[in-house]
Amino acid sequence: MATNSNLSNQITAASRRAKIPSASSLIKQELGKDAIQRRFREILKDKAPQFMSSIVNVVNSNAKLQSVNAMSVISSAMVAATMDLPIDQNLGYMWIVPYGSNATPQMGYKGYIQLALRSGQYKALNAEVVYEGELKSWNRFTEEIELNPEGKRSDEVVGYFGYFRLVNGFEKKVYWTTDEINEHRQKFSKMSSGHNPSGVWKSNFDAMAKKTVIRNMLSKWGILSVQMQNAITKDEMPQTFDEDGNPMTDYEAAKEVQATEGNEEPTPKDTSDKPKGTSPEDKFLQNNLK
Repeated sequence: MATNSNLSNQITAASRRAKIPSASSLIKQELGKDAIQRRFREILKDKAPQFMSSIVNVVNSNAKLQSVNAMSVISSAMVAATMDLPIDQNLGYMWIVPYGSNATPQMGYKGYIQLALRSGQYKALNAEVVYEGELKSWNRFTEEIELNPEGKRSDEVVGYFGYFRLVNGFEKKVYWTTDEINEHRQKFSKMSSGHNPSGVWKSNFDAMAKKTVIRNMLSKWGILSVQMQNAITKDEMPQTFDEDGNPMTDYEAAKEVQATEGNEEPTPKDTSDKPKGTSPEDKFLQNNLK
């Protein structure tokens, strides 16, 4: 039979649990702040409400994101917003993934293709898997490749082929074996550096491999727009905000991230101080994020 003391402890514990806000409510609370709403409106204009709602949906659908810092989720989403890329995990343009106690923006190969096509410099750009039996020959010096789709012997992926052609006629072809992709992943990926793939690499290996091929190819031989340079710089970089809603990307913030998540390069901090808005858009956002 339960004693009065036990009952009191159970009631106290239940009361504490009831007071703990859910991850979704924390995100909504932060998104309800004027400073955060103003930033999204400045970037996305009339698309801001829908995008901000998608942040809540992403967190609700990912249990691991629910345990990281709420502001790092919003900051990661802000990176996607600056590039006008959706964060719906099923679309593959941009993922928001947990890394330690913070969220991190991670570009998908479709995101890189989208930014490249927007630049107007690319006539064609693609990356695809190569199955066992399809590759007849590859010359890395002349970039001559011979593929035979009819020769496919199994569903085993042996490599990845990337290609782009600029409007001026310049073209580039690359081929990576699956072993080369894994070696690159273990050497450079902060979130999946072990022998076996983890995180997004485990659930979307082919997509991440295509992204590796495209990102490496574009960064070495492509024409990079400002958006593409920004994407390469911020891809897989842990994000966080201060209590005023400002991105913590100055030296002190970088030191804080280094202590917990790894080495990162600091960038200038936005110190703009604009008045809080009271427009109909402000009220709409506030009412729909409660």
